[in-house]
Amino acid sequence: MNLLAEFSFHSMKRWRWLLLPVALLPGITASAVTCTTQSQMTEAQRSAFVQAARNLTTEVQSGNVSAVKANTISSVAAQFDSIAATIQSLAPDLQGATFTIQNIYALNAYDIKAPADTQFFCSIPGSEVLITVSLAQLPPGNYALLLIHSSGGKQPQQMAMILANDPPGSPQWKLAGFYDRPLTLAGHDSVWYWTQAREFAKKKQTWNAYFYYETAAYLALPADFLTSPNLEKLQKEMSGTRPDGLPGAGPMVVSANGQSYEITNLHTDGSLGQLDLVVNYKATDTSDPVATRSRNIDVMKALLAQHPELREAFHGLWVYADAPNQRPFGIEQPMNQIQ
Repeated sequence: MNLLAEFSFHSMKRWRWLLLPVALLPGITASAVTCTTQSQMTEAQRSAFVQAARNLTTEVQSGNVSAVKANTISSVAAQFDSIAATIQSLAPDLQGATFTIQNIYALNAYDIKAPADTQFFCSIPGSEVLITVSLAQLPPGNYALLLIHSSGGKQPQQMAMILANDPPGSPQWKLAGFYDRPLTLAGHDSVWYWTQAREFAKKKQTWNAYFYYETAAYLALPADFLTSPNLEKLQKEMSGTRPDGLPGAGPMVVSANGQSYEITNLHTDGSLGQLDLVVNYKATDTSDPVATRSRNIDVMKALLAQHPELREAFHGLWVYADAPNQRPFGIEQPMNQIQ
């Protein structure tokens, strides 16, 4: 299985900033739009996209908020606070990194009459791979999508950068949207997690399989508005292992010491260098750290009592108590310390 080849580009929990409203949407109109892959572009077209992306990644890497804002379309630059915060947060991970543009797609939506939910189908010449790009309420215009990898920094990143031709017909391409995700989590990439998920599924460890599939899907692509046949295959396998009792429309309930706890979210995290499972549960009060810590440990023990297989797949647990109008109170414990 080669995810690089099947996706045509390499591919818990963060995505950085989105400047155009983007989503996977049902019933998207594809009329009057085209996608051109980089091998079908002229050298002048490719060079214009590459130069614009290099300028922006250099400024993001240096944390130069004002320079990025100056090269952003006006409708986005007018609401720049969250973008500025993201640049400041991302820049440390990019220090010393080099950037490689993996793929370029020119997205022509100039003939649509008004902002519309729009879908582009980008086929790879000589390949059966079809990359789908789904953008919500896209204004008429010409755009480009660039998929960029960083390497050599603190944390390898994959980025999806949307550029807009602004003003229309000019040689200028400005930032209109930017997503990023890590390329690896706890030192492993999407292919590794997919392979491990299948092994857990063979052993009927559906909880471990599901969370490893979920991590593989998260690392597979830099943004949720992109999909491919291989990603759909991964997601189908993941849905087949989804265990009963996961928090969703309602919470997951565990019990310890005569008290019930409502778990509202479970996801993976590799920020400490090894893969942990993160647990959020409802609390009424977190002002007493000693009592809250004790409850957090009770939640850990209760979860592992229900699903002991989790000890095999994860280094430890992060548990956060979430109380209304109070800061979450979280602790982390390695599995061998949760008895």
